[in-house]
Amino acid sequence: MSKKVRVRFAPSPTGGLHLGGVRTVLYNYLFAKHYGGDFILRIEDTDQTRFVAGAEQYIYDTLDWCGLEPDESPEHGGNFGPYKQSERKTIYRKYAEQLVSEGKAYYAFDTTEELETKRKIIPNFQYNISSRHEMKNSLTLDQDIVKRLLEENEGHVIRIKMPGNEEVKFTDMVRGEVSFSTSQVDDKVLLKADGMPTYHLAVVVDDYLMQISHAFRGEEWLPSAPVHILLWQYLFGLENMPQWAHLPLILKPDGNGKLSKRDGDRLGFPVFAMDWIDPKTNEKTAGFKEIGFLPQAFINMLALLGWNDGSEQEIFSLQELIEKFSMERVHKGGAKFNYDKAKWFNHEWIKKSMAEGEWLLVKKVLQDAGLEINNEEKLKKIIELVKDRCTLLPDFVQQSSFFFKTPETIDVTAIQPKWDEKKNLFFIELMNAFEFINQWQHDDLEKEFKEIAAASQIKPGDVLLPLRIMLVGGKFGPGVFDIAVILGKEETIKRITRTLQLLEAV
Repeated sequence: MSKKVRVRFAPSPTGGLHLGGVRTVLYNYLFAKHYGGDFILRIEDTDQTRFVAGAEQYIYDTLDWCGLEPDESPEHGGNFGPYKQSERKTIYRKYAEQLVSEGKAYYAFDTTEELETKRKIIPNFQYNISSRHEMKNSLTLDQDIVKRLLEENEGHVIRIKMPGNEEVKFTDMVRGEVSFSTSQVDDKVLLKADGMPTYHLAVVVDDYLMQISHAFRGEEWLPSAPVHILLWQYLFGLENMPQWAHLPLILKPDGNGKLSKRDGDRLGFPVFAMDWIDPKTNEKTAGFKEIGFLPQAFINMLALLGWNDGSEQEIFSLQELIEKFSMERVHKGGAKFNYDKAKWFNHEWIKKSMAEGEWLLVKKVLQDAGLEINNEEKLKKIIELVKDRCTLLPDFVQQSSFFFKTPETIDVTAIQPKWDEKKNLFFIELMNAFEFINQWQHDDLEKEFKEIAAASQIKPGDVLLPLRIMLVGGKFGPGVFDIAVILGKEETIKRITRTLQLLEAV
């Protein structure tokens, strides 16, 4: 590419970060890193009425968890700051005023009450080429009156003056040639009464000043494209406009409409990257992180929600995604979210990444569940034993807690129906043999077990399940003799003794 790639993610700090938003971050990041470019985080906080306390920090925390670190941001700084629009307020007015002076925008003095009245009279009222001549603006008022109102600081906004029946078109990196008729678009507000720009003006000015080369955003922004294209044409020239890509929606599992927080609540899965607690209601919305996803799995899953590299490969590291990513492989159609598939990714990454040093995450999960971890080497062995049985990180609690403390309950009801004196004597004999075994190793334990079963004329399978239940409390867990090795001789015999006593008491 001829000029340096510079992309940006520009969220508003209004709440939790939907997985669609994180995917936009990811595609920006992958594209930038693929071409050796820069990824910029810009906070679009010009709408102060929608600002939510804590939401900005939440964005930083989410990107940090995902491993998608910006090259420039409010936190990192950079040569094109400030990176928060509220700190750039003085920049925008001159561009809005320039548009007014060139006849491409106008002052509108209509009050909120007047606009509300209009909307009540005319359903779906739009302030546009058809209605602007009926309104209170610098196109209908005498210029002396306009001058006086401005001098008196009369409340007003600046609106773009959309031309009539012009075709506006651009080439989208995902969708190809896209065109619009300007007559279908209303005169969007560019500068609000409080002096803050709207998204439409700010995004164009900021992208120009920050030298953004490519702008990726969700397809829901397509209807705004003609306004933005005209602003680029009027202010900076279309030759300076970034290349655009409008990304497909992430759809509900049934494919009917955009995936929402409400869908996640209804169907029992997260749609936010991390837990979000609404500061007004204190309502918590679950996130992928806290529910037990690894960031590698979350990123891997998101990348393939709307993109593939053309092969059958499904497991990608972040570095592999950077190497293989291209906008040409992004799908035009929406991608259905499949939570079972998301969990499959996590299961695969748990199996893969535990060997690469992610065991500390498991340690924290176990400690948070009240388990004492005193031996990290022992913990690593346990993780290797049980990781294939874990889909989410909290699964490690159920699958391994019995290694760290004696099970509170033993499922004797699963043993009792086929229990008899012969089996009771077998386990007494087994404990005696275990007492004198020299090498407490898997093969030696299994050999002793099978020899005593043969001598007792019992099929090994008939006493293997009872032994498992004695050691872990139920019908689950890895190999029985692997469990016994980690528990050690004393604890293994102690648990067998306890269960025999429980069976005798029943």
